[in-house]
Amino acid sequence: MKTKDCLAVISGGASGLGEATVRSIVKKGGKAFILDLDEGKGMKLQEELAGSVVFQKTDVTSEEEVAWALQHAVDSFGSINLVVNCAGIAPPSKVVGSKGVHSLGQFSKVIEVNLIGTFNVLRLTALKMKGNKGNEFGERGVIINTASVAAFDGQIGQAAYSASKAGVAGMTLPIARELASDGIRVMTIAPGLFHTPMFDSLPEQARNTLGTSVPFPARLGYPSEYAQLVEAIVENPMLNGETIRLDGAIRMQPK
Repeated sequence: MKTKDCLAVISGGASGLGEATVRSIVKKGGKAFILDLDEGKGMKLQEELAGSVVFQKTDVTSEEEVAWALQHAVDSFGSINLVVNCAGIAPPSKVVGSKGVHSLGQFSKVIEVNLIGTFNVLRLTALKMKGNKGNEFGERGVIINTASVAAFDGQIGQAAYSASKAGVAGMTLPIARELASDGIRVMTIAPGLFHTPMFDSLPEQARNTLGTSVPFPARLGYPSEYAQLVEAIVENPMLNGETIRLDGAIRMQPK
């Protein structure tokens, strides 16, 4: 599959890694349907990239909202052959900290958005992809999820986030094996420290310090580099069932 032929659904596509992926796909000639809760940013992208981008305010944890949005995507583009799951949250909390015990509700919310939300979009999109006509290699679609290096070396205060992202990495291979007979590939990207809106609240000096903890290149990753890997996965048919760390060789310390 070529990026120029992508009819993509991007969850969390209104900002950060998702926005960079939307822009990359459109720049190469593809089209993108954005699922996000940020209506302001989503509509702004739709207006800026009119004709190639459609935004739909969507809660990825809602079966009804995602199903409706995906049908809207099919109605808009004719079909869906790529999904990139970028929607996620990362509220920190110690299991037992100075403010008390970790909120069970907060833990559940992180799992619900990051893991269940990813699975919700994945499963409903896979159903749509199964109806696609395969290309000359029999490929009908590509699914790319977003985990994190925290899935493997999570820091203190990241119990919920690490658990959710480990779940995303863990379901990659079994789903890839299941969907192989339908010509659908499943991959996961595990980013390290990337300059996304999550880091915008930090002072520049703090961002630079975090960047220097990366062995090479000694800086925060650019969202465009995430999008570049999405393109590589799309266009390389042998990439399937694997989680790729995109992290400059960083291994996170305990804190």
